[in-house]
Amino acid sequence: MFNAKIKSEIIKGIIDVTSPLVNEAKFNITSKGISIRAVDPAHVAMVDLELKSTAFEEYKADDMELGIDLDKLNGIMKLANTGDSITMEYDEESNRLIVKIGNLIRRMGLIDTAGMPDSKVPHLDLPAKAVVRASELSKGVRASEAVSDHLALSVDKDSFELFAEGDTDTVNLKLPKSLLLELHAPGKFKSLFSIDYFSNMIKPVKNEDPITINIGNDNPIRVDFDFAEKHGHVTYLLAPRIESE
Repeated sequence: MFNAKIKSEIIKGIIDVTSPLVNEAKFNITSKGISIRAVDPAHVAMVDLELKSTAFEEYKADDMELGIDLDKLNGIMKLANTGDSITMEYDEESNRLIVKIGNLIRRMGLIDTAGMPDSKVPHLDLPAKAVVRASELSKGVRASEAVSDHLALSVDKDSFELFAEGDTDTVNLKLPKSLLLELHAPGKFKSLFSIDYFSNMIKPVKNEDPITINIGNDNPIRVDFDFAEKHGHVTYLLAPRIESE
C-alpha cells in the first residue's frame, strides 16, 4: 500500500534534485518516508535523498520500490500550481501510480526496478567543511559558467574560495569566515569540478538557505542541504577533475 498527499512544490523539488543525474529513479518507500539513491550514467555524481513522512499532509505506506520515469512525473507536475495538494496512490493490480491534481487523474505506468542498482554511499574522509549561503554560491557559479566549463573550490582556515579560468577571463569569489555560516579547515584544501554538475546540484537551494560543502585535495566533494522545510535532506557526491600537468 502507498497512499499519500503532499504539496506539489515538494514533488517538484524531488524532481529538481534527481533529474539532472538520471531520467529514471527508484523510489524506496517505507512507513517512515521516501528515499532515492542514484548515480549518473558517467559515474561522476551521486544523489542520496530522504523525505520523511512528516513532509506529507497524509501518508500511509508499506515497504515497496516504485520505478518512476522522472520526465513523465515532471510533465504531470507542470499541471499543478504552487500550493496545490497532490494525491498519489499505488495501484498494485495495474502496477501504476495514480496521481490526482484537483479533478485531474493521471495513471502512470511504472518501470521495473529489477535493473536499477542499489548504490552504496562511499565513506569519504574530507577534512574541510564550509557552510555557505545559497545566494552567494550561486552568484559565483553563474559568473563562472560564462568563462569556463570547470571551477576550483578551495578552503583554508580563513575563507572559502571559488575560482574559474577561461581562455581570456577569470572569476573569483572569496568569502571570508565572517560571511560564512560555518568554517572548519585544518589547512588548505582544493579540488577542481565540472561546472555543469556543480551548478545543477546547488540550483534547488533557494536564497539564504545553507549549503554544506565538505572538501579535500583532489577528492570528491560532498554537498548537503535540507528541503521541504527540513523534512527532507539531500546529499550529493561529485568526483573531481584532475588537472593535467
